[in-house]
Amino acid sequence: MKSSPPERAVVSRVIRSRRSIRHYRPDPVPPALLQELVDLALEAPSSFNLQARSIVVVTDEPGRAALAEATSGQPHPREAPVTLVFVAESGAWSEDRDDIWERARCGGAWPEPFAAASPADVRAFYTDPRRRGLEREYAVKDAMIAASFLMIAAHAAGLATSPMNGWDETEVKKAIGISDRDDLHIALLLPLGRPAETRLHPGRRDRSLTVHRETYGSTPHGARAGRRDQVPGEAK
Repeated sequence: MKSSPPERAVVSRVIRSRRSIRHYRPDPVPPALLQELVDLALEAPSSFNLQARSIVVVTDEPGRAALAEATSGQPHPREAPVTLVFVAESGAWSEDRDDIWERARCGGAWPEPFAAASPADVRAFYTDPRRRGLEREYAVKDAMIAASFLMIAAHAAGLATSPMNGWDETEVKKAIGISDRDDLHIALLLPLGRPAETRLHPGRRDRSLTVHRETYGSTPHGARAGRRDQVPGEAK
């Protein structure tokens, strides 16, 4: 699919202007918009298309209060009308996910031999990550990609988000009812709502310090020494 210059300009503007917001207005997020944003997050790619991530949508006051407590009283889960909990499913590779292979086959995305071989291929692939204890890491990556999709979509819709650290996983799992699931892990808490504050761009390090060419520590093509000028409104 080819994108037009106007489409690229819109995507660039949305990414560069997004900020992480800590304080929210109490206005509810319209249900149809919330569903659309969640659907867009679920469009994110994942390893083998396993979709080893789920989203728990928390809107009621007791649930948001429990999440606020799990974050040591940080304000955004309590203030925001919605908090999304991204759950990583480390056991997805060993589960029956025939619906995935069947949907891809019926939709013409995967040829019959590829779809038929996928369950065995997935199990073979995950033998090594399982041996090295990396199942959780793989699932968390999938969940974080989905969360990134949602953050961009939310900002484009005039809403704010804040990807959160600093939470107690045991308490978050208790709040969303998965305390007994060792195969489920908390990847991210993401408050969502209308912003009650404005935040300026805090700046980014010079590209020459964070972009490398071919090997880590090299100078990327076209980079120059020193800080580059910050563009107003440019991409926290």
